[in-house]
Amino acid sequence: MIELEGVPELIDPVMVAAFEGWNDAGDAASGAVTHLDREWKGEVFAALDAEDYYDFQVNRPTVWLDNGVRKVTWPTTRLSVVRVGGAKPRDLVLVRGIEPSMRWRSFCNEILGFAHELGVEMVVILGALLGDTPHTRPVPVSGVTSDPDLARTMDLEETRYEGPTGIVGILQEACTHAGVPAVSLWAAVPHYVSQPPNPKATLALLNRLEDLLDIRIPLGELPEDARAWQVGVDQLAAEDSEVAEYVQTLEEARDTADLPEASGEAIAREFERYLRRRDGGPGPAVAGDPGDGSYLRDPSSGRPKGPRRKPDASGEDPVDPPPPDDTPPDTPTP
Repeated sequence: MIELEGVPELIDPVMVAAFEGWNDAGDAASGAVTHLDREWKGEVFAALDAEDYYDFQVNRPTVWLDNGVRKVTWPTTRLSVVRVGGAKPRDLVLVRGIEPSMRWRSFCNEILGFAHELGVEMVVILGALLGDTPHTRPVPVSGVTSDPDLARTMDLEETRYEGPTGIVGILQEACTHAGVPAVSLWAAVPHYVSQPPNPKATLALLNRLEDLLDIRIPLGELPEDARAWQVGVDQLAAEDSEVAEYVQTLEEARDTADLPEASGEAIAREFERYLRRRDGGPGPAVAGDPGDGSYLRDPSSGRPKGPRRKPDASGEDPVDPPPPDDTPPDTPTP
């Protein structure tokens, strides 16, 4: 039984969910919901029972000290609510958690139970996947739905995907069968620089969410973090000719694919979106701390690339150790 004592009556509520794990490349999706919760000071009102959905050998609990008292934090999914102010205030129900290890149907039914009790009008699920996209171009974000009417009225794609899926796909289908309008927003993260965080992809998801819900999201330092991230990756790629060549190939393919979209109507639409979001223009780029070359991945194998080393006393480049036997994980798919 779901009890919601202390939760006020909500205004036009929309549920926004993201889950760490397979559907969260670069932590872009979970980072977006975390940003919303932090900027609007969300208050947690419910948490799912971790015993029901998680394998603690896969997602281990953590122990911490609170004034000398040891406490345990269990991996779970939490729900909070935030109020979006402005001329037309509305509430967002934020769902943050880890992709469950088991009982996915029960997990989705419990989430939908909260949505029903709170009068949620639509569910928006955020995801991020690895893709052949250059870090130097705008992050592609696709909006998909299983509802043909929603696809038509909100300018979304009707999903045609077939293949393995994660909790994002299962929750969207559960919403469809329950008669709850649901949308998934997917950001593409460059596979050769997949380590989290990826503030540029997080920013792209939030911008798309702004458009979808017709709200304004306070972005804080996120745009500056995104610029610093790109400058850092630029510096690393410039030091590796193989990666630089690969990025150029991706850029050419992306620019060719985007060329038909560079119409006057498309440019005007993007400019209108920009004006709705921001009062001012972008600030100066600030270089981040990219660390060593392990931040990049080899374009062909997907394995982390080792840091560049100086030649030894003989003037020869040192020999790299053989690559590990393990293979990179599968690319997440919607």
